[in-house]
Amino acid sequence: MNLDLKYEYRTGIGTDIHKLVLDRELKLGGVEVPYPKGLLGHSDGDVVLHAVIDAVLGAMCAGDIGTLFPDTDAKYKGIDSKALVLLVRDLMEEMRWEVVNVDVIIHAEEPKLGAYKGQIKRCVASLLSADFNNVNIKAKTNEGLGPVGEGLAIESTVSVLLRRRLKRTLADS
Repeated sequence: MNLDLKYEYRTGIGTDIHKLVLDRELKLGGVEVPYPKGLLGHSDGDVVLHAVIDAVLGAMCAGDIGTLFPDTDAKYKGIDSKALVLLVRDLMEEMRWEVVNVDVIIHAEEPKLGAYKGQIKRCVASLLSADFNNVNIKAKTNEGLGPVGEGLAIESTVSVLLRRRLKRTLADS
């Protein structure tokens, strides 16, 4: 039996933004970042992991975070977003997808995130069963513009590339 093995590749993009409020922990990419404000949300408000989830779901053509984990469902109230990523990773593995790379941008005027990028990278890679070297984390300010620049919100944008092995016979080529 002659099989020609090929990969199918798909990209996905995810974005999320949440308002900064007092009396909440700030979690970004599964890492607690010391800051007097945290992100308002039905779950823990982790904009990085929410954008990762949407990017992965988009690449798999499997909907979006709001469809899978609606904010109208009480079981997701206050949930750690790491648990949601693990559920998406299970779906990804069930559909035979694997991460090629993940590129994360965190848009925040404050706090400064340079000291946390390595921890966030390690957490995202671990949650997605991805190679540490295939995850990239960038932190950008908005130069004082818009709600992020005014320190009212934090936003994240994520791009992901997934692949899965396809089996085709030579007759299919």
